[in-house]
Formats: sequence, C-alpha cells, structure tokens
Amino acid sequence: MNGAHDLGGMQGFGPVPIERDEPVFHADWEARALAVTLAMAAWGKWNIDASRHAREAEPPAVYLGRSYYERWIEALGKLMVARGLVSEAELARGTPDPGTARATPPLRAEGVAAMLRRGGPTERPAETPPRFAPGQAVRAVNRHPEGHTRLPRYARGRLGEVLLHHGAHVFADANAHFLGEQPRHLYAVRFSARELWGPEAHPRDSVTLDLWEPHLEPA
Repeated sequence: MNGAHDLGGMQGFGPVPIERDEPVFHADWEARALAVTLAMAAWGKWNIDASRHAREAEPPAVYLGRSYYERWIEALGKLMVARGLVSEAELARGTPDPGTARATPPLRAEGVAAMLRRGGPTERPAETPPRFAPGQAVRAVNRHPEGHTRLPRYARGRLGEVLLHHGAHVFADANAHFLGEQPRHLYAVRFSARELWGPEAHPRDSVTLDLWEPHLEPA
C-alpha cells in the first residue's frame, strides 16, 4: 500500500521542521493517547503491525491534516469498532450503550508504564538460513501491494548493500493482516541517495532501511 505516510523523495510539502529541544509530548493529551493505545492493545484484538497499518491507511487528506497523536486516536477508534470492543454510537457519544455488560480491562492505567518498559521483542527462531550476508549487493523488489508493507515506495527497484543481519523477526507485512507472525530474516540495507533520487542528491548521503527477506532479491 502506497499511503500518505510514504513521502520519501516527494516534493511540494515544504521543509521538514526541526524543533530544538523537542519535548516527548507537546500536551498532556498526547501522553494519554499513547497510554490509551497501549492499554487497548492489551485486549489482544490486534497487534502492533495492525495498529500501524490502521494509521497509515487513512486517506491522504485525513492523514496529512492531523498531528501524530491525532492519527493514533483516529486509528484506535476504528480498530476498536472493527474488533467489536465498542460500537460506532458508543465511540461517538463517549458512553456505553444502555444495558451493555461491563468488561474488566486486562490492563489498567497503573500498569501501562511497566508494559511500555517491557516492550515487545519481535525476534523469533529462524526456520531457514539467511539468504543474504553483510556486504552483499541486493535490489529491493518492485512491488506495490494493496495491503501493508514496510518496504518504502521510494526504495522499490533500487540497488543497495546489506550492512547487517538482524536475525529472524515477525514479518510485519503478514502480521498486520492477522496472517500469523511468519518470521523472516531482517537486514539493514544501505541505499545511496543518488540511487534513490538521482544525480541531484548529495553524493555522500545515504539511507539505511531495515527490510525483510521477501523485500529483497539478489542484485
């Protein structure tokens, strides 16, 4: 899926603002947005990749018109409705439907910070040996799937070099659609800026991407 989040190399959006001494949160509600998203994930109705896909699948006008945590809350609401945790009417009102049974949350507010500290490791045992090795030239596959992908649009079909093998990790492209974890080998791949964006890019600039084995083919 080529969404509005995938802006690498696109023009017309102006400069990227750099905020000196940027705070972790710009307002209290942003911290609450993060906490609520983590707490709702504890129901086990979706995974981190499905959550990311829900944010990135927003229509471009919606995605670009919202701030970072506004996108989180918008996507969270849609996930909650889609997975049967709330109804559209409940979400709009902010109160439960009359007569709805009360459910005990699996994660309360006081447990969110500990959950955040634990994180969610994605490394898994490898079922096959790695296909690529550090120093090897590879090409990112040139595919434009309708579903979720962690292969950026601007890198597809481009030549790069494997810098590092991270081991096997949950394959986000499959996990986002509840197709199972399907662990695949994950690599850090460096692309020169000129390979990505042509001769006007600085010759010493490069971009390093973490890409799964299905995203790559031998050069």
